[in-house]
Amino acid sequence: MWQIFVQFLLLGCVSFGGPAAHIGYFRNHFVERLGWVDGRDFAELLALCQFLPGPASSQLGFAIGYRRDGILGGACAFLGFTLPSVLLMLSLAAGGGWLLEQAWFDSVLHTLKLLALVVVADALWGMARSFCSGRLTLVIGLFGAIAALLAPGIAAQLAVLVLAAMIGAIMLGRVGKSVQAGASVPALESESPGRQRWALVLFGCLLALSWLAAESGLAGVAADFYQVGALVFGGGHVVLPLLQAQLGADLAPSQFLLGYAAAQAVPGPMFTLATFLGYELVSQAPVLGALLATLVVFLPGFLVLVAVLPDWQRWVARPALAGAVAGVNAVVVGLLLAALYQPVFVSAVTGGRDLALALVGLYLLRGLGLGVIALVPLAIITGLLMF
Repeated sequence: MWQIFVQFLLLGCVSFGGPAAHIGYFRNHFVERLGWVDGRDFAELLALCQFLPGPASSQLGFAIGYRRDGILGGACAFLGFTLPSVLLMLSLAAGGGWLLEQAWFDSVLHTLKLLALVVVADALWGMARSFCSGRLTLVIGLFGAIAALLAPGIAAQLAVLVLAAMIGAIMLGRVGKSVQAGASVPALESESPGRQRWALVLFGCLLALSWLAAESGLAGVAADFYQVGALVFGGGHVVLPLLQAQLGADLAPSQFLLGYAAAQAVPGPMFTLATFLGYELVSQAPVLGALLATLVVFLPGFLVLVAVLPDWQRWVARPALAGAVAGVNAVVVGLLLAALYQPVFVSAVTGGRDLALALVGLYLLRGLGLGVIALVPLAIITGLLMF
């Protein structure tokens, strides 16, 4: 568990770029470098997390930790990956966001965005070779990219995922079964199908209690953030409008925008926006409010994941569901391609110099085999030299 915590802590310190980039960081580190999961198991976990409520990239990290050492392993993965972001968001909330106003920090953030572009492009190439190798999977992937570019938003994304799963179940069932067989990491010995149903019961009970909780104080904060965590699909960028609708009467729009800017500027999950907002909401005990908001916004997604994970590999052994997973894998490649353009490429590349730096980074990562953790200091130094 200590190894799990340390490895995710390292990534939590360097994982800039948002949810799409996090997928790339996880794949590069845990599939290609450490070999904790193979490419097929990684894709199955990613497909599952796309359909569950909650922060998809953090759920993926939790699932990787769970594969290593059960629920405690998942908790260590979550704590390691989230801790740097939480500490930075607490510091920014207490200091009024002064770091975001520094010109040198803006330059460093720009080069870190270029590194995120490199990581996403590398992950996209590897996943496309694995999951869009056939004609039908290639078409599904391209359809997902086109749909995401023409109709951005979580509703269109969920519709594309469901459609891809249906096509895969019908047309890729046999292929999915033959590819999937024997590829996944065995379930933990302590697991048994249906053993974690308590997590689903707890998820529902807490959601019901959140509707009955007081509207103010710590109980009100916990209720509001739990409801958002239980109802959000698609990752960090989607959580802002839901939080604004839930908390709009208690916080000024400027506070939301400052918190959102801070969440984009720090590494790790964007759901730590809850840390910043919780600090602002509970003036009597701001640190307690920040930690409580952070815990409860992540909790619903993890409870649903714990309930499903023990049965997941047994389910994907069935031909229809194996085909559905193959279809989802292909469309996720398309969604990642769309994310590579918007928001990653659009926000990172402003001219020829930026594109040249990104190509150099891609050569260092793929050509020379430098790890992401080694590339982050180089990106920071480059940003300071460019300031």
